[in-house]
Amino acid sequence: MNEMTPAYKAALIEYLYMLADDELLLGHRASEWTGIGPILEADIALSSIAQDEMGHAEVLYGLLEALGEGHPDELAFARDLPYWRNAIFSELPRGDWGFTIVRHYLHDVAEQVRWQALAASSYAPLAQVARKLLVEEKYHLVHSQTWVRKLGNATEESHRRMQAALDRAFPYALGLFEPTELEAVRVSEGIAPAEADLQQQWLNEVVPFLQQAGLHVPAEETAEGWRPTVEPVYGGRQGTHTEYMEQLLDAMQFVYRLEPGAKW
Repeated sequence: MNEMTPAYKAALIEYLYMLADDELLLGHRASEWTGIGPILEADIALSSIAQDEMGHAEVLYGLLEALGEGHPDELAFARDLPYWRNAIFSELPRGDWGFTIVRHYLHDVAEQVRWQALAASSYAPLAQVARKLLVEEKYHLVHSQTWVRKLGNATEESHRRMQAALDRAFPYALGLFEPTELEAVRVSEGIAPAEADLQQQWLNEVVPFLQQAGLHVPAEETAEGWRPTVEPVYGGRQGTHTEYMEQLLDAMQFVYRLEPGAKW
């Protein structure tokens, strides 16, 4: 592409932070299950997914480094709270196994929809990453779909826990598609599609699937497609976060901040 304009670069950088921060935090939360999973196979699978998600974050932070934003380690471990652009959905505590599975399913579908669209991004390095991650994320989705089907209708208790998890997670999951001030530039420049379009594709995927798993989804079907019946929880893309994010950063950045720049 020709030399990018300041507006293009700003919109791209904002978007890459959104993508990378979600990946890193979901990976971090998944890693908290290492050694305490409900069964050994699930423990290993989620630990592997955690590693994948953090690896994807590193790749995306690498794109930011190429744009002059700093080394991936600094972006992950030295950034203060207001500069994070993850959805609040990604920073929530891991909760019980049901919440973890529901969150991963909702996030996995969002990623499938997003990476498919970004494979045609006008920013070639991002399009290349999207095509690569789309293949890897497919296995994450199979994993979360399997657990949602299994627990949605297994027992009265498993259904109750999954429904409670979905009730809590769904408004936050809508926040994955929070619009930002620079979104119009991304759309007009072909960097990424509109968040509303991605959300509609996501709803068309998740609502029928979750219903088949025996779960009630806070959404209604209209002539234009599925529409949520709950308000989204926004703020994360603007740098507004919860107390959970403060606690997460304290834990995740503790060692790095003891001696920034140390050689390990």
